[in-house]
Amino acid sequence: MAKKHSDTVYRIVDVVGVSTTSWEDAGKRAVQTAASSLRDLRVAEVTKMDRKVEKGKVTAFRTRVALSFKYEG
Repeated sequence: MAKKHSDTVYRIVDVVGVSTTSWEDAGKRAVQTAASSLRDLRVAEVTKMDRKVEKGKVTAFRTRVALSFKYEG
């Protein structure tokens, strides 16, 4: 007997992580921080990366991540 698949709805939110080390670390921080208050995260998609520049020097890496999570029924 085939399993019945239920319809699901997902919400997508953008979060931005910041790191002085790398874009990868900034993205990881964004996901880890969001996971502390959002349950059932499904996908983390990097949508934008940039650098913060002060006085001609890179001082931070910023990674914008689109996170999707399932609405609870």
